[in-house]
This record gives sequence, C-alpha cells and structure tokens, in this order.
Amino acid sequence: MLDKPRGPTSHQVSAWVKEILGISKAGHVGTLDPNVTGVLPVGLEKATRLADFLHEQGKEYVTLMLLHKAVDRMKVEDVLKEFTGEIFQFPPLRSAVARNLRKRMIYSLKLMEMKERHVLFNADVESGVYIRTLCRDMGDALLVGGNMVELRRTRSGPLNESNLSTLQKLKDAYTLYKDGDEKLLSSMLIDPEQVTKDYPRIILKESAIDAMAHGASIFRKGIIEDMGEGKTLRIMSPRGELLGMGTREGEVVKPSVVLIDRGVYPKGWKTGK
Repeated sequence: MLDKPRGPTSHQVSAWVKEILGISKAGHVGTLDPNVTGVLPVGLEKATRLADFLHEQGKEYVTLMLLHKAVDRMKVEDVLKEFTGEIFQFPPLRSAVARNLRKRMIYSLKLMEMKERHVLFNADVESGVYIRTLCRDMGDALLVGGNMVELRRTRSGPLNESNLSTLQKLKDAYTLYKDGDEKLLSSMLIDPEQVTKDYPRIILKESAIDAMAHGASIFRKGIIEDMGEGKTLRIMSPRGELLGMGTREGEVVKPSVVLIDRGVYPKGWKTGK
C-alpha cells in the first residue's frame, strides 16, 4: 500500500508499481486526484480482482478548507455537526461518474484546528463522498462560501497510514529482493485476507475448493462454518487462506471473485459423462 505523492495520477502510480516489480497486473483502489496525497491501496496480480470490494469500504480524510470570509469557530463546529449523517451530493463536474443526486453517509466530521479562514478537519465517510463538494456545500451553509485547499486520505477500509510505503522504498525493497533479501519487500505486502476482514466469512471443506476454483456454486454441504448473515462473504479455506469472495443467494453462495487456482486442492467432485 502506497503513500501517493502529490502530482501524478493514481493510474500513473499503479503503472510505476507494475514497472518496478516487473509484474503483469497492478491496479489501485479508490482514485485520488493528482494533488491529493495519502493512502492508495494497489492490488497486485490476482489481488486486483478484489478492487470492487475494497473500493466500497469507508474512507477517512484530513482536509484543509478555506472559507471565503471569516466565521466564528462555533458556527463552523455547528455546520460540521449539521453535515454529519446522511447527506445528498452531486458529483463534481470533473468526475468519472454521472452527475446524479446521490445519498451518502458522513460518519463523523471533527474540527482539528482553525486559523483565521482556514479550517482543518477530519472526515470519516462512506465510499463515494466527494470532499471537494462537501467543502463547497458547507461553505454555502455558512453563507460565506468555501473550497477545499488540501486533502490527504488517511484510511481506506481497514488500511491506514501505519501500513504506508513510498515508491522509492518499494524500489529499494525490490532491489534487495533481487539480491536475495526478501524481508523488506515481504513486510510491505499485505495479505488480501487482512483487507477483506470486515466481511463475514464462510469456511469451505477442502473437498469443495477445487469445484469453486472451476466456478461452481457453493452449497451448504460444502461449508464447514458459516460466520455471518451478510450477503457479501469472504470464502476461506480451513487453513485460513482467502479463496475469494461470494454472494449469498438463499441457501447457495455464488463466487464472484476466485483467487485460488484450479488443481491446487484435490478434486472432490465428479463430472457427468
């Protein structure tokens, strides 16, 4: 997981990761604008298939907002409270999604520091909240106008700044890896099971895993443990290995992402003639 620098696009950062590691696939989760910094998860190889699940997880930001006129601190604190909870937003004009009015959740807005017209605050939000739009809307609510000056993402799903690495550190780690020292590179890689841990899980019997690898649906008789009622599930092996993600449809779980290769586990199913 990278600490995205100011300047390049998220796509460019992913391309650099792919080039540094000499791999065939790398894809970021949750696009950050060129001038935004911070937590940018980058999936490698098969882990890129998990991007949609990671993208829908909550995000946290530290934001610097500039008010167009001076406002009393208490009024700023009141407007932060007003915008906490369910809000409606139009995506910005320069957005990759259609500009339809959308409902989103703001879990918390905390004032960190205020100096003259500059307001520094922390935002814990549902995925899909546009902080630039939020700053504009809060400025309008204060009747003075406002805009976002700086933005840093400090958390994406369960991943926060404690996990970050720079592109330079990644390049250094890969150089050491080629020289036979894999410790640094290994410490920078995050197990996909960790980044999906907020989803409920099911544990499969080993005899059912190869069938799943071939795209088969999972029935109750192939499950050892069912650890949740959620619709979206982690599919685990008895050894704690993340096999993929699935969707519960009645008594059946249909795999939507498969991470395990065919033939890794013994075949425990029969095909008709």
